[in-house]
Amino acid sequence: MAKLTLNAQKRETLGRKVKNLRKQGLLPANVYGKKIKSQALSLNQDEFEKVYQIAGETEVVDLKIEGEKETRPILIQNLQTHPVSGLPLHVDLRQIILTEKIMAKVPVEIVGESPAAEQKLGILIQTVSELEVEALPMDLPEKFVVDVSRLANVGDEIKVKDLAVDKKVELKSEAELIVAKIEPLAAEEVTPPPQAEEAPVEGEAPVPAGEEKPAEETIPQKESDTKEEKSE
Repeated sequence: MAKLTLNAQKRETLGRKVKNLRKQGLLPANVYGKKIKSQALSLNQDEFEKVYQIAGETEVVDLKIEGEKETRPILIQNLQTHPVSGLPLHVDLRQIILTEKIMAKVPVEIVGESPAAEQKLGILIQTVSELEVEALPMDLPEKFVVDVSRLANVGDEIKVKDLAVDKKVELKSEAELIVAKIEPLAAEEVTPPPQAEEAPVEGEAPVPAGEEKPAEETIPQKESDTKEEKSE
């Protein structure tokens, strides 16, 4: 693959004034690295997006700064985007030494279909989106591809130690770290139906919930009435 080149100009506009650069189609950037002084730059936004789409944050790019004879090998880092439009707002360019190993974060991509998820036995969960590695800049993998087609049962998982990694790359993430797993389906909460209330007898006031209906009062008969009943 041909090397990617990113053109840049030195930038004097700083702070909040950089919004004027964005209106001109320029992206504020900073180049930094080991044994070099950080420098403010501006990039053509359209050109940057094309390069970033190919390189991501793991492929070495040649940075050509206007006025400098030699290009600088860099990695694109810490891209900040607008929360609504998604347009780039600022980016860091990490200058590297090609003969020295570096630490970098490599994205994780899930591929394949999990039988457990397909059969709706459980839910496929990707627990990490990137893994940390150490390698020479030119040996950095573009991404880790994780095939989940062997996750057939609830509880099945893929850990960092299960990944196939080139010998030139050293994984720094913990070996027992779970990358993807099958979680059980969430149990549905069933709400019991409300208890049916007894319909009040016609002419009788309903009894409030939680209260007992008072016993019917027996009216005692008068003594004279009792005597009359006996004489009849």
